[in-house]
Amino acid sequence: MRSRLLAVAFEAEDPAAPARFWAALLGREIVEDADGLLLPGGDTQLGLRFVPGRPGSPGRNRMHLHLTSADPDDQRNTVATAVGLGARHVDVGQRPEDGHVVLADPADYKFCVIEPGDAYLAGCGPLGEVTCAGSRRAGMFWSRALGWPLVWDKGEQIAIQSPRGGTKVSWDTWDDAPEAEPTRQRFELVPVDGDQRAAVDALVSLGATRADARDDGTVELTDPDGNGFRVRPLQSAG
Repeated sequence: MRSRLLAVAFEAEDPAAPARFWAALLGREIVEDADGLLLPGGDTQLGLRFVPGRPGSPGRNRMHLHLTSADPDDQRNTVATAVGLGARHVDVGQRPEDGHVVLADPADYKFCVIEPGDAYLAGCGPLGEVTCAGSRRAGMFWSRALGWPLVWDKGEQIAIQSPRGGTKVSWDTWDDAPEAEPTRQRFELVPVDGDQRAAVDALVSLGATRADARDDGTVELTDPDGNGFRVRPLQSAG
């Protein structure tokens, strides 16, 4: 394991708007660098980054954030706070009896506030999960790439979690087809020991494909599902 998952990056026409929203909602600071706005997550909470991107709606989201709730009042307060900060309610076909609440942030990325008592997300912290459209093969790749063990493996549904606990990352096959254009959401990694070349080589040996290298030294790759991600030089990780 040579790479650490630093953040999920989201493209936005105005990255400052969702960055301010999520910083206020999660109680995090905003760190600005050459590549965007980072909300560090700490040892067990995944970071979020907002970067300049294409104008307009992000279309189908391939990653959703799930926030946890301690009790019914906490869920209601989280939803009310989110709406007050600029979120809106979204109908994605959820049933009246479903306990979770679906919202969209100021950049139109959807997320859920999960009902209290959800045993699967118990102890995961405020940002309980990042759920991704993808295959079991992709989940197995990321488990090996990050050194995160499986915590759920049933059919095409698979989830991994850091040995330290915290935010889970899961994959499942979703009914909607992928967008033809590249996704506007991606994982952002940094080398654990500072050796970016070795980290990239290790990822390729596990099934990643090299895509491009950027002027700032960041290397772009794709996972076994063809979803893009980046390995940043350690010194520029924010």
